[in-house]
Amino acid sequence: MKNARITGIFYLITFISSIPAVFLLDSVLHGSNFVTGTGSANSVLWGCLLDVVNAIACVGSAVAIYPLVQKQNKSLALGFIASRLFEAAVIMIGVVSLLAIVSLRRSYLADPSIDVASLQVMNTGFLELRNWTFLLGPGLIPAVNGLLLGTLLLKSKLIPRAIPVIGLIGAPMLLISALCTYFEVFGQMSPVAAVLGLPIAAWELSLGFYLTFRGVRKV
Repeated sequence: MKNARITGIFYLITFISSIPAVFLLDSVLHGSNFVTGTGSANSVLWGCLLDVVNAIACVGSAVAIYPLVQKQNKSLALGFIASRLFEAAVIMIGVVSLLAIVSLRRSYLADPSIDVASLQVMNTGFLELRNWTFLLGPGLIPAVNGLLLGTLLLKSKLIPRAIPVIGLIGAPMLLISALCTYFEVFGQMSPVAAVLGLPIAAWELSLGFYLTFRGVRKV
C-alpha cells in the first residue's frame, strides 16, 4: 500500500511540475530576443528546475510501482522502468539545451560586443534540440508507458479496470499524434494534438489520484 501511494504522489508531481514549467519557459521558447536580454532569465531557471523535478518523479514512479506489478510480468515491469528512465533522460537533455541558452544570454550581457548573429544561430540550434526532446520524450514515451503499465495494471486488477483501459486507449492515440508531428502533418501544440493527447493525460492523472488516495486493491 505504501508503494502505491508513493507512486501516486510521484505521478501527481509530474503534473504539478510540468504544467507551470510550460508558462515559465515561454520567454525562451517563444521570445526571439531572449539572448539579448528580453524576458526573464529567472523564470527560465525556475522552469528548468521544475522539469528536473518532473524527470526525477518519472523515475520515482516506475521504481515505486515495480514491486506491485513485477509479479504479473517481470519483463514488462522492467521495461516500464527503462521507459521512464529514457523519458527522464530525454527531458534532462532538453533542460540542458535551455540552460545553454541562458548561458548565451549571460555571455552577451557581460560582453555586448559579441556577434549577435552568431548567438542567434546557436540559440536557434539549442531551441530545435529542445523541441525534438519535447517530442521524443513527453510527446512520445508516455504512449509506451501507457501500454506497458496499463497492461500490467489491467492484468493485476489492483485498480479499477476503467483506469488502465483509458491508458491503453490513449497510448495509440498519442503515438499517432507524435508520428504526425514528426512528419509535420500538424504541430505538437495544435488543437488536434491536444485532443489526441487528452486520454493519456487523463490516464496518468486518474492513476495518480487513485493510487495516492485509495492505494491498491488486495488480490
